[in-house]
Formats: sequence, C-alpha cells, structure tokens
Amino acid sequence: MGRQKASALNIPWCTHTDPQIAHVGLAAAQAEAAGLAVTTFVQPLHEVDRAVLDGETAGFAQVHVKQGTGTCVGATIVARHAGEMIGLYTTLMTHKLGLGALTRVIQPYPTQAEAVRKTGDAYNRIRLTPFVKKLMARWFAWQRGRLAK
Repeated sequence: MGRQKASALNIPWCTHTDPQIAHVGLAAAQAEAAGLAVTTFVQPLHEVDRAVLDGETAGFAQVHVKQGTGTCVGATIVARHAGEMIGLYTTLMTHKLGLGALTRVIQPYPTQAEAVRKTGDAYNRIRLTPFVKKLMARWFAWQRGRLAK
C-alpha cells in the first residue's frame, strides 16, 4: 500500500448485528452533497439462490457508481455475511476497477456474494443501448450466416 493519506484509503466497516451492515465509500446523499451524480444498483437477497437456500433473504447489496461510468464510489450490504462480502466492492474502489469487472470474475456458485456480482450484471444491462443492441444483433446474424456456409 505504501504511504497514502488516510483520506485516500477505502476503509470498509461492518456492524455485527443480525443481519450485518457493511459499508465502504460514500452514501448516495454524500455523493450528491459533493456534487457527484450517481447511479445506484440494488440487488435484494431474496433473488440470490444461496440466500434463499440458507433462509437468509432479508437484506440487499447496493452500490453507487459515478453516473455514466462504472466507477464505484460507495456500497452498502445488509446481509448475514455482509462483512465478508463488502471486500469485493472495496477491491473495485481501491484498484479503480469498474463495476463491470465483477462480471468477468468467475465466482463459486451458489454463494451469497452472488448478490454483489448481480449488481455488476445490472450495470452491464444498462450499458446495452438500443443502438448497441441493434449492432450486436446484426453482427450475430452475420456470424450465423458465415458459419452456415
């Protein structure tokens, strides 16, 4: 890590209640107060297979990214194992990786950390604009035609 100002560090915290509450970076209100427009992605745990299997569906993973980019500025997780999951967002912020980087990493399945990965999936879905979608459809059709020959 070397020498850095404490204000430049991304220091996560966790309150060990049941469920746990873990956070890193800015909350949405703090970002807006600083003049930073953010987009927020929320993944409820009742849509995460492992949370359903464990009967631990109360909670969510929430991440704030700079509007128009995938740069994470803050995240909150409310879940039984939130303290173990917040490190994924902390890593993205520390290494200045975009939220989409989560979708390029293969994670064990099923785990409750899937909630974090699913926020990356949600980010990637908004990046597929109608123009890009049309362009991709044409490219895939061209590829199918080429392979059929």
